[in-house]
Amino acid sequence: MTENKTAKKKINLSPSALYGWLGDRIFAVTIFVLGFIVIFTTVAMALSLYFSGAEAINKFGFFGFMTGRVWDAAITMQFGTWPFIVGTVATSFAALALSFLPAIAIAIFTAEYAPKWLGYIIENLVNLIAAVPSVVIGIWGIFVFTPWVRDSVYMPVYLWSLENAPSLTPILGNPAGYGMLTATIILTIMIIPFTTALTTDAFRMVPKEQREAASALGATKWEVIRMAVIPYSRGGILAGAMLSLGRAIGETMAVAMLIGNKNTLPFTIFGPGSTMPSVIVNEFREAVENIHLTSLMAVGFYLFLISLVVNLFAAWIQRKYSITGGRAV
Repeated sequence: MTENKTAKKKINLSPSALYGWLGDRIFAVTIFVLGFIVIFTTVAMALSLYFSGAEAINKFGFFGFMTGRVWDAAITMQFGTWPFIVGTVATSFAALALSFLPAIAIAIFTAEYAPKWLGYIIENLVNLIAAVPSVVIGIWGIFVFTPWVRDSVYMPVYLWSLENAPSLTPILGNPAGYGMLTATIILTIMIIPFTTALTTDAFRMVPKEQREAASALGATKWEVIRMAVIPYSRGGILAGAMLSLGRAIGETMAVAMLIGNKNTLPFTIFGPGSTMPSVIVNEFREAVENIHLTSLMAVGFYLFLISLVVNLFAAWIQRKYSITGGRAV
């Protein structure tokens, strides 16, 4: 009898149908509004950048401005963003290529080999790099890294090429220390934590049964990682790589402080160059003429488009190579 009374009380305490219906509707509307705000903000940002740079885009043409090789804000007032697109793509993809294998190696050691306490320390040290402001990394690059790499690497290689392979000197360029390679190496250091973090999480999400099945077939530790863990985690690995690429494309201060800021092609390995974010941050305060200012805004619009394409591609990669039931879908 007592149990029946308790059950009735529990039933009576359950929310009413009106409460459930109203709660579902409020939740659905809230989620819709928040999602719409994100989409609206993105579209508004794109439109704002486009209309702010419309004068330059209309004057030089959409593709003419994108493929223009001259950026002269002093005399001819001719503006083209191709040197900055080349610099952005070259430094970003080179940094991604240099950072990918070290990031995967750190993730494998942290998730698969290291003791728990050591893995925790390594993770925090790697994540600390991502937390350091880019301007601080730029200052470290100016006063510590650039002098060292110039005296220890660039100058010996350049002097060797002068004596033994003079044809390489135009490709190597000026070994002053501030240039494309220096900015690329700094970018590599800065984006390693992003690939490492997502890859480590992806490794740890691999089901225990996946590892045990490979071990039961006689696989060694490395074979388990190579044949069971990495294939299962490829969606997270590629998503981390694409996130790192997006981070490299948008990096501003550290690159602007170390790349040398040359606005003309061709670029050389050691010599100075420029990227889309660096030209904006370097010239925005000095843009007196309206066409100069609108050209910088147009560069921002093209940078927005490139970042959008990279993020959409990352989402597609993650969806294409996500794992369900042990198979890619």
